[in-house]
Formats: sequence, C-alpha cells, structure tokens
Amino acid sequence: MTDERKTIGSSGKAGRGNGQTSPSAAARSLAGGVTVKKPVTKTKAAIEPDTKPTSKKAAPAKRTAAKKAPPVKTPRRAERTGPAAAPREGKPRLRAVTDEDAAAAAAAAAEEAARRTRTAGAAPLSAGIPIDEIMVAVIQAAQRVLGSDWEARVATLLATVRKRMSGDYAVDEFGFDPQITEVLIAAVEPLAEKWFRLEVRGIENIPAEGGALLVANHSGTVPIDGIITGYAVKKYAGRNLRPLGADLVFSLPFVGQIARKIGATLACTDDAERLLTTGELAGVWPEGFKGIGKPFAERYKLQRFGRGGFVSSAMRAQVPIVPVSIVGAEEIYPLVGNVPSVARLLGLPYLPITPFFPLLGPLGMIPLPSKWIIEFGEPIRTDAYDPEAADDPMLLFNVTDQVRETIQQTLYSLLVDRGNAFF
Repeated sequence: MTDERKTIGSSGKAGRGNGQTSPSAAARSLAGGVTVKKPVTKTKAAIEPDTKPTSKKAAPAKRTAAKKAPPVKTPRRAERTGPAAAPREGKPRLRAVTDEDAAAAAAAAAEEAARRTRTAGAAPLSAGIPIDEIMVAVIQAAQRVLGSDWEARVATLLATVRKRMSGDYAVDEFGFDPQITEVLIAAVEPLAEKWFRLEVRGIENIPAEGGALLVANHSGTVPIDGIITGYAVKKYAGRNLRPLGADLVFSLPFVGQIARKIGATLACTDDAERLLTTGELAGVWPEGFKGIGKPFAERYKLQRFGRGGFVSSAMRAQVPIVPVSIVGAEEIYPLVGNVPSVARLLGLPYLPITPFFPLLGPLGMIPLPSKWIIEFGEPIRTDAYDPEAADDPMLLFNVTDQVRETIQQTLYSLLVDRGNAFF
C-alpha cells in the first residue's frame, strides 16, 4: 500500500516542497496560485560578482546557505550602546511621531527660548524693523517735497491747527480766511514746484501795494490754473490774490465754501470794485467755461473776453490791469470729447472726456505733469482815463482787445520757449 503523504511534495515530505527556498508546484496550487516572494539578502558575492562563470545550479545553493545561517542575536533597544547604536547606512528607518514626542519637542523649544531670554534679555518689539532707515527715508522725502525748511513749515501748520481749534481767527466781509490760505499754499507747493515745474516770469509787474486787476487766460478742463496763479502771486509777490468766480463755483457744495475761505467772490461789478478800491489784488479769467472747456485741438487759442466788464471795474477803481499768460494748463487734462446731454442733466457746462477719464476712473483725475510757465505782463494803466469813461462801450472794447492780444502773443512766445510740454 502506497503512502499518499509521499505524493504531496516533490521530495516526499509533506509541505516541504523541494526542500529548497521555493515551494513546490503542488504547494502553490494548494495555496491558490499565490507566489510568495521572499527578500533576497545581498551577499558579498552579489555585490562583487565573481569573474568566473557560475552555473545556474550554484545560485540556489548560495541562497540556501544564506538562509540557514544562524541568526545573530542583537541586544535590546534599551541596551544598545556604542557603535551598535549608530544608525544603519543607507535609507533611514522611519518611525511614527506620537503625541508624547510632539509635546516633548514643544517643551524643549520653550525651554530653549526661555534660556535665550534670560541670557540676552527680552527682544524689543521693533527687532528686525529698520527704524533708523525708515526715519531717514521719511526726512529725505519731506525735504524733497517741502523743501529744506520743511520743519518750519510743519511747525507753522501745527500752530495754525491749534489756533483754528481754539477759535482764534478772523475773516473779512467776503469770508476770506488768511490761515486757510496759508495751509492751501503749503499744500499746493509740491504740485506746482515738483509736478508742474512752475516757472514764474515778470513778478515785478505786480504792484507791491495797492489795488490791481490780474487778467489771465483760462484752460485745462478743470480750473487748476486759478489755484496755481494764486500760489505764484502769494509765493513770489507776497500778496493774496482774490479770484472772481462764476456763479456755478459758489453753488457747488464744499467747493463754494472753500472758494470763499481762500478769498474768492462773485465775478460781478460791485464786488470787483469793492475789492479793487480797498487795495486788493483781484484776478479774473474772462474766457470762463468756454476757455477751460474747449477741445484740445484748439489749445492756446483764446476765446472771447466778454463785453469788457473787468475793464469797466478797473477804470472805476483807477487801478492797473496786469495781463497774465499761462502755459501748461492745456495739457493736464486733454479734452477729446464731451457729453452735453448728461452735462445738462447734472447742471454742468460740459462733461469732459479725456484719454484717461472716465476710462481709468479716479486715476484719470491725476493731472499730467506738463511744464508750466506763468508770465505777468507789463501793467496797462487805466488812471489815464476818467472814471466816467467806463460807460463808453467803444473804449471798453478797445482796452479789452488790447489785453486779449497781449496775452495771445505772449502765449505764442512762451510756447516756443518751453518746447516740449512734458520734458
């Protein structure tokens, strides 16, 4: 009788396969066809192969020998010391980080920070922030924008604010507030000197005292030229300019109040004569909205100067007329279009469209840095005429035309002198 157990393996041993490293075909069939791959231990022979050819049967023998080698007992993890505790060469063995490890690391970091604080002292809040460099940069920027006497300007501004808060200030019958004017002049100076690179000519033609009427061309889409002219008169002549504005200026909220504070008043005969007879410098822009709202293609071409109302006021007050020519305002907001229907709905004389507004929104309101020249011409005397001559329309027309032509010819010569508008 044949023993059936001897037929299971190829060597007659149950479950032992062929007695080598791999199981027999029968064992693999019983396991469902799953082949178990054992890790191969690289021996010195595998790393440094022998130059002599070896037979295929020799390889299993070597693997069997490596498998049957007695295991080397290693000391427990707690008992490993000396060279045996050094990490293995090659890929490090990873271990999961537990909550205890994270807590221990945090405690060690806190202890190290406390030790450094005790030895070096607590670090200030400004550690790492270059305070000195920031302060130097701020001072240099203030000197560049406000000038070398920026400290005096800041002190004057603070003193003005304190006086305003205490109520220690006064205004005249037109609402003119000299302190507000000083603040506005200080605010406009960087715009005029740094941005527009303003050049002033003929400042000696402005009377040092007494009344005079300054007549200028008007342009720029937005009446910034009036503000810059007032700055030039205050800065270089030391006098306050009293602008004569249109009714729309004083009907606008906030704008009308500021205009009154800086000395502006309505462009009417009565107010103009009262200012001139009291020895003030009055300023008028006879072109009005037709001048500031003209297209860019018609730049520096003067519009009508009205019917000579400003000449009549100067004759009655017996004060000189000073022609003022302004170059540079035409380029700050080049007017390329208008929306009259929307302007009428808003109650405006025009609704400007420039290359940057309203396309860029609020950024389109930044004026372009054109180069400005303001020239104050020789005064035209009116005291050679009797005050009653102000009722002669032909005389008013002739003097008005004389003032207009003087400004127009001066504009042409200034444009040649300036050259490029932005360089």
